[in-house]
Amino acid sequence: MDLFQLETFLAVAEERSFSRAAARLHRTQPAVSQIIAKLEGELGEVLLDRTSREAKLTDAGEVLRDYATKMLNLRSEAAGALSELRELHRGRLNLAANEYTCLYLLPVLDEFRRLNPRIKVAVQRSLASRIADDVLVHSVEIGVLSFRPEDPNLRSVVVYRDELAFVVNPNHPLAKEQEVSIRQLGTQHFVAHNIASPQRQKVIETFRRHTTPLRIGVELPSLEAVKRFVERGNGVALVPGLTLERELERASLVRVRVKELQLERRLRLVYRRQANLSHAALAFLKVVEHYAGAHGDPFSFDPERGNGLG
Repeated sequence: MDLFQLETFLAVAEERSFSRAAARLHRTQPAVSQIIAKLEGELGEVLLDRTSREAKLTDAGEVLRDYATKMLNLRSEAAGALSELRELHRGRLNLAANEYTCLYLLPVLDEFRRLNPRIKVAVQRSLASRIADDVLVHSVEIGVLSFRPEDPNLRSVVVYRDELAFVVNPNHPLAKEQEVSIRQLGTQHFVAHNIASPQRQKVIETFRRHTTPLRIGVELPSLEAVKRFVERGNGVALVPGLTLERELERASLVRVRVKELQLERRLRLVYRRQANLSHAALAFLKVVEHYAGAHGDPFSFDPERGNGLG
């Protein structure tokens, strides 16, 4: 039993005539009769009383008519829903980011929601080390990472350039300096984010290379907590520049350049190489690309080598 058989059956039921149903369906009367006969054979029931002048439904035919109507209505609803997805009138965009990379998303999501207000957006908070796996197991369509994923099943597009920033309380002695050397930091007590990352390892290696001790006195579970603690006059910190917009505007923290610590971070959007991305995800990537073109550095849209789009 298929939908075309049910459509033919409903046409005969509504027209009460094989010939009128055939004209409505642009088929021959024998073809319509054959379809109904095959349907009856599959169901093991007589659906139409052929002894009367008009094609009248049997009891089995009456039962099937209700279900056939529901099934064909569902087909129409499904086609309409898919059309709405294509036209971005409905749908869902699932992303994964951590505390830091989520900040990149805010302006581009603002633009995406302005253009696609009916698409529901869900950003799942995840550890950076788990985001690639979230994408690969289909938990989310797109993830945001601050390092290039190694898995060959992922594509990556560089979308933002950030730098590591050394910050102090405005009353700290180094706050008056425009630039300091890494050796001047050897006596400072750092407040650090307690999540391991490739960037943290680069900092440790840089201090080691300059034979300078890195004194971490306090470790906290979030970048926001790190900044708040330093604002209170407790130590100094190295945090992503992207996270400092409000603090620098309010002058609650001061950023000081460290000439040996010019560490750049590139944020990437990652998604499965063989993915058939949803219409919402494709629209999001288009918004990201247009946003980068309109605003320029530090925003970008650069597929990494070996990870081209398509």
